[in-house]
Amino acid sequence: MAAETYSGEFYCVKCKEKREATGEVKVNEKGTRMAKAKCPVCGTNLNRILGKA
Repeated sequence: MAAETYSGEFYCVKCKEKREATGEVKVNEKGTRMAKAKCPVCGTNLNRILGKA
């Protein structure tokens, strides 16, 4: 099974702006789905909470 990906808006804390990015979806220990990506402008790690798995 291929890893799930998420494409859409992430909020970059460093740029203080919304950025379009594609990231991999992970499920944390509480069962919450989170997308992780890199900011295309500054390279900071971006996180987006997607809700329960």
